[in-house]
Amino acid sequence: MGVVVRIPSPLRRLTQGLDKVDVEARTVAEVVERLEARFPGFRERLLDENGEVRYFVNIYVNGEDVRFLQGLDTATKPGDEVSIVPAVAGG
Repeated sequence: MGVVVRIPSPLRRLTQGLDKVDVEARTVAEVVERLEARFPGFRERLLDENGEVRYFVNIYVNGEDVRFLQGLDTATKPGDEVSIVPAVAGG
């Protein structure tokens, strides 16, 4: 068992409809790289041109926002759950 990545609806077209994907990764950055290798185009949806998490994308490890942890360097281990959550705007 690796890290379970929960895929939001808007990105499921990249994963052929999968709502979760299992990857082997030690950091959130490695999660992104594994997703990109398996599903090309994923990285550009999550990271900006500077390699930082896009402002309208939230990434959580076991319910904790990586922006308040170590960002993309946040450690992951087998059994962890990484959730990708697009920001929602409205009014």
